[in-house]
Amino acid sequence: MMGWLAALCLLLLQTGVNAFDIFDGDSLNHQEITESAIFETTLAVCRAVAAGKRFILPKRPYTADSVARACDASKSSKSFLQTIQLIQDNNVWIDKRFFYSARHHFDNEEFKKGKKLITDGLSAVKASNKRQNFEAARKKLGRLLHSLQDFYSHSNWVEMGETTPNSKLIKSGSIGKTAAKSRATCRSCNGDDCTNNILEDILRENILTTGYFDFVPLSSKPEGKCSHGGIYDFTSRIDPTGGINKDKTDSEHGHLHVKAANIAIAATSQVLEDIRRAAGDTTFLQLMGINKGKALCFVIDTTGSMSDDIATVRIVTTAIINSRVGTEDEPSVYILVPFNDPDFGPLTRTTDPDVFKGAINSLTATGGEDFPEMSLSGLRLALTGAPPGSDIFLFTDATAKDDYLAPAVMALIERTKSVVYFMITGRLGLRRRRESNNTNNQQQQQQQQQQQQPKLLTRASSQVYADLAQASGGVAIQTTKSQLLTATTIVTESSNSAQVILLQATRNPGKSDNFTFTVDESVKNLTIYITQLSATFTLISPSGVSQSSANLTGPLISSSQSVGNFQALQLTTQVGLWEIRMVSTAAYTVKVIGESSIDFLFDFLEVSEGPLGGFDVLENRPRAGANASLRVTITGSVSATVTEVTLVESSTSGTVNGSVEAQGEGKYFVRFDNIPSNEFVVLVKGQSGNASSRAVSSFQRQSSSSLRASAVTVSADDSEDVLEPGVPFSVPFSVLKNGSGGNFIIQATNDQGFTLSFPSTLSLTTGSWANGTVNITAPASTPSGTDVTLTIEASAPGGTDTNYAVLRLTVLTPVTDFTEPVCQLLNLQSNCSANCSASMWELLAEVTDGANGSGIATIRVGEGNGTMNTSLSPSNTTLVSYTESCCSPDVEIVVVDQVGNVGSCSYTVRTTTPTMNTTTTTTTTTAQPTTTAASTQAVQSFVLCLSITILGLSLTI
Repeated sequence: MMGWLAALCLLLLQTGVNAFDIFDGDSLNHQEITESAIFETTLAVCRAVAAGKRFILPKRPYTADSVARACDASKSSKSFLQTIQLIQDNNVWIDKRFFYSARHHFDNEEFKKGKKLITDGLSAVKASNKRQNFEAARKKLGRLLHSLQDFYSHSNWVEMGETTPNSKLIKSGSIGKTAAKSRATCRSCNGDDCTNNILEDILRENILTTGYFDFVPLSSKPEGKCSHGGIYDFTSRIDPTGGINKDKTDSEHGHLHVKAANIAIAATSQVLEDIRRAAGDTTFLQLMGINKGKALCFVIDTTGSMSDDIATVRIVTTAIINSRVGTEDEPSVYILVPFNDPDFGPLTRTTDPDVFKGAINSLTATGGEDFPEMSLSGLRLALTGAPPGSDIFLFTDATAKDDYLAPAVMALIERTKSVVYFMITGRLGLRRRRESNNTNNQQQQQQQQQQQQPKLLTRASSQVYADLAQASGGVAIQTTKSQLLTATTIVTESSNSAQVILLQATRNPGKSDNFTFTVDESVKNLTIYITQLSATFTLISPSGVSQSSANLTGPLISSSQSVGNFQALQLTTQVGLWEIRMVSTAAYTVKVIGESSIDFLFDFLEVSEGPLGGFDVLENRPRAGANASLRVTITGSVSATVTEVTLVESSTSGTVNGSVEAQGEGKYFVRFDNIPSNEFVVLVKGQSGNASSRAVSSFQRQSSSSLRASAVTVSADDSEDVLEPGVPFSVPFSVLKNGSGGNFIIQATNDQGFTLSFPSTLSLTTGSWANGTVNITAPASTPSGTDVTLTIEASAPGGTDTNYAVLRLTVLTPVTDFTEPVCQLLNLQSNCSANCSASMWELLAEVTDGANGSGIATIRVGEGNGTMNTSLSPSNTTLVSYTESCCSPDVEIVVVDQVGNVGSCSYTVRTTTPTMNTTTTTTTTTAQPTTTAASTQAVQSFVLCLSITILGLSLTI
């Protein structure tokens, strides 16, 4: 059961370093297998999407950047790589969390349970895709792929002479003959030679078996069975000795490692192709993070006083859509979340700009009789529904009634690394208070909500927006309603997928300070944001030229705009080290942005508690005052190298320098002796080369979101992450405090409003874990594929320290339909002649999903350019008619049922070259097409070829 990652983990146990320098030599691991299949399938989809346009296949070895460029989406290389890493991390997670589970690795001949993990996971992926919940789909995809890939390394599929994937692992039906528990399958190896240890009758009869595995010395296995093998497997010491795994080239069956890995790549591609055909090309590319531009996400207050603001948002929306549609910055998805009081939502997500315009045009400003509104509830829904790294714009003229959600929103900002811009009209706290006869009832309702959700923060509500903006890397702009259009236009114009942050700092309370930032050759559209109009500053360029805020027209500032508390300065781009000297006694923020292909991804790591050791990606706050490790990946450049990684305190510029170790392919492993106790950002510096000029310049990039350390540790069990509608679901969690204990406040929230129960407090003793459980129930009517984000927070006594666990759960109605839809040809006619453009052919077919099927969901043309129409027959089946020019003789009709099973029906009309003695020939099929007298007597003869095939892919890599 070592899996493809075992050698890595052994390496980590021995050295403690080189966490991502995996498998020197010929061996392939789960990450490489997964990445290779993703690259191949994504390029195939992009080639299909570009039909009729020029498509240039990149040179091998492929990279996320080269594949994104080939897909005409170069600005999405960062999100594409982030997607690949998420899928890979969840793949490796199986080895960390289910090391002992035979079914997760196809050990101990657990074929049925292993297949069920794959098919259940695939159903969850398709259900999430259907509702565009891509984060949940990626997580589930990575986990199912581990088990799928292990089948080829841990079973005797390759030894049986198979060269293509076992398609039944993802389809209905038997995967083949499997060995009975009493059937002997192996003999002992001949010393270190295990090449012939599988019994001849097992291979001759094509009987599937896998090795047995046990991690403990007092292990056992059924008599005569094969073992997995390797240093972790104690069954390999029991007769028959040795093993059959092909995890790496020096495994017992390592001579077959490359064959097994290549079939695993093909099998992974088969799964991805099945997902693609169920979802469609556009949705598949979104799943992979291949998008033209960033998401456009608006969270809008719809209370009575917001009518002017909503009208402005309509203008802004139209302007953005009109300027970006058809460009490389066209939004990948449009998201709208309204909020009022006491309601918020629903979330509208669409890729159609006209649908988005219609949703905004339908908003009306009503209600909201008291002052504060449910703004953070709306923001939380947007953070869980938008892609990671999104820019989210929240429009309001009121404080937050639900400010008890601030910790949950902060946690989501840190996890998603999304940037939030608060567009605040008027002066908070001075908006006209509205009177209503229902005021008392609303106050009672608010008090009940506050009692159910204890406040963890005591700061003024008007400060919440500023704090969240600062944490996300955004800004809180306070302006008048008449200036809202200008303010929004300034920010949205610079919001695109190529935006990078060179510097961001906050001083609260204000103080004079100097800041430096380095501009490299790749940076364009250099802009500075300052949120304090009373602040004075002096800019100094790399050439030594200076310009002060007293004169905004000069050599360094090409244009400037000011609204409310916000000003934007467009700089003349100069390569080198810049300086900005700020003078202000009032609080301010400084943010320097530009456009560049060079950026970075990062994740904090923690030592894995699994038996293999190594590291896991840390999904909450790192431990305060302790040492820490960071994974950094450079995106958008093959020549850029990292020289420094620093943690910079956001409010003081105090720094902690890391020790950087290059791991190859743009990846770096960084160690820190301690984590700052104050809020901090990640600053990366390095060198980038210019291939044309052969020049090398320094660059710097900074994380958008600020991070915090915590002495509180929160751990939640997410090994099971699927809820059944109407059935209570339990999530165990644990809390640890490094230091003194006490009574910790527990708060659990979810973005779907599902019923929750959890302990309001946990009593912790020093150095000991305290355990609790959150129970959550999705209503019975919840649509399958709904994504729910559950946040569990633990706050130390006095609210001085807090940490969280964020879980993404999927609501899934149990799937019982694993049978593909089928087609039956009713009629096919053709009058094809030598002049194909003047002749047509047509067909009529019936599509069904069987008596116990889930029903037809979509029917589309997979290949062909003709006209397809569908209708219901009197017997309630679906009729498909297709008409096409004889110049295009092929058609493939792709049929998907409600749970994502895919059927493919292919029809072809082929014309032969006429000769003197040619006679009309028609192939015999189960559904004989009708031919007319005219076509029979035609001088031009034709061959009619018909095939009806249910999807059963055979991909060779």
